[in-house]
Amino acid sequence: MASRTIRRTAAFTALGRALTAGARGGPPLGRRLAALPRMIRATMRGQYDGGRRLALMAAGLAYVASPIDLIPEGLLLLVGLADDAVMVAWLAGAVLSETERFLEWERRGATVIDGQVGARAAGERGRSRR
Repeated sequence: MASRTIRRTAAFTALGRALTAGARGGPPLGRRLAALPRMIRATMRGQYDGGRRLALMAAGLAYVASPIDLIPEGLLLLVGLADDAVMVAWLAGAVLSETERFLEWERRGATVIDGQVGARAAGERGRSRR
């Protein structure tokens, strides 16, 4: 049981490092993390099209946090740890890219038109959709 706790701690430490390292050149990490609740709300309201990506990220987080593994560490040692490391790396990249995409969507002043997600372009502001 202690090795599982150490493994989980290492996985979350790696996630934190990956998020911090990936934030260079884009929005700051704090701004990205603060955007997560807004992104979830906008997705739930149908304003933002990130539902599938959020579901995949939630499944990845559940896999890393779950005590049940597809490849048990006790049987395959390093290979068992590698599947968690791959999942943490993917999850970190997914969070970085999706929060950056969401922040850009917010910056553009996104709107919902006839159930479709889209950004208001400069030429479309005055026109109505038929």
